[in-house]
Amino acid sequence: MKSTRDKILQTLLKKPKSTINDLAEAVGINPISVRHHLTNLQMEGLVESQEERHGVGRPRLIYVLTSDGMERFPTRYLRLTTRLISQMKETMPGPMIKKLFGKMADDLVSEYASDIKGLSMEERLNFVKELLSQEGFTVEWEKKDGQYQIHETSCPYYQIGVEHPEVCTVDQTLISKMLALPANKVQCILNGGAHCTYVVQPVTKSK
Repeated sequence: MKSTRDKILQTLLKKPKSTINDLAEAVGINPISVRHHLTNLQMEGLVESQEERHGVGRPRLIYVLTSDGMERFPTRYLRLTTRLISQMKETMPGPMIKKLFGKMADDLVSEYASDIKGLSMEERLNFVKELLSQEGFTVEWEKKDGQYQIHETSCPYYQIGVEHPEVCTVDQTLISKMLALPANKVQCILNGGAHCTYVVQPVTKSK
């Protein structure tokens, strides 16, 4: 049985921009209880309020799911994304698909270019770790035998990557361009590895 908060989230998925009274009617509880649940959901970053004008008078408050709230319903978007990529692969040549995924990584790199300017290698690695974390990855890195190893222990693209491994080029391209060095994949979850691992060989300064 779904909890009241789950019913509220489900209602906002089906009917965005609902008022408190809309939600109270849909869920079957009083508006005061709805307000209490919405306050908690807003604190968790799953719901946000917006002002909407409707004729004369004060604007009313409406509620919508945030991107984190939408992630509570991943199967819908997983199916849609998988179908979209399948259609792309049927109508576009392979190199163009790869270029498209690369462009996604390029856009992220461009967005943070000024933030990484002047950073050391390890500072960049920490920046990449944080950036990928925001994208839904769990990342750790270590220095081993003079190389940097970047381990992705969880990947938000895994279920899509099972059918469309091309999506893996996004994080690989992002890592390479953020570090300004090639990131070579030596282990992949899709191939049975415990996690995805990239190896980066730092440039040695000539004496």
